[in-house]
Amino acid sequence: MLARPDVADKVVHFTSGATHEEAYGRLRSIVSDCQLNASGDKIRGNHLCICFSEAPLNSLQHGLVNPSAYSRYSPFGVIFEKRWLFEKGGRPVIYQSDAEYAHLPEDLRWRHMRYEPGTIDFTWEREWRIQCDSLPFAPHETGIVVPTREWAHRLEADHDSEQNYEVLQYSQIMDELLAEQYPSVPMMDRTPELLNLEYR
Repeated sequence: MLARPDVADKVVHFTSGATHEEAYGRLRSIVSDCQLNASGDKIRGNHLCICFSEAPLNSLQHGLVNPSAYSRYSPFGVIFEKRWLFEKGGRPVIYQSDAEYAHLPEDLRWRHMRYEPGTIDFTWEREWRIQCDSLPFAPHETGIVVPTREWAHRLEADHDSEQNYEVLQYSQIMDELLAEQYPSVPMMDRTPELLNLEYR
């Protein structure tokens, strides 16, 4: 397939939060749990879905923002192959007017996204969704997106610190040498991509 800069082969789930710290905390929780959890927020019919963007990373230096620099999301997230999400049931949303919502079959209404040209337009999000309660993933199936190199270093340092604390906890109930075998593998082995948007 001919490569085009406006077409992505990956999708990103961005975390939200009132501050970068809050959004970063959510990212750490996702990475630790290896799972995304669904929400019905801002989805008509309160269908439980997990949302993604297929916007190419090279257009996301400041995160997922519209032409007026507005965004509901932070520049922190996890990234997946689009094919992986499609095989699990993920699909692009259907941008249409609210009047057309009732024309959709019941089993497709979770894909509805309101679009009213000139007044309500979220097409810049290039949204995909998957309808589920939660979406587990293996570490090798994802990558991590952070806004800068500094955030990438912090994430790795926080992960290492968490691992050291786990060793300390295990050493309280078993031999320390054995306890060192229990923590998760290092961050970069868990997640093959640690991408910072600053350098895309």
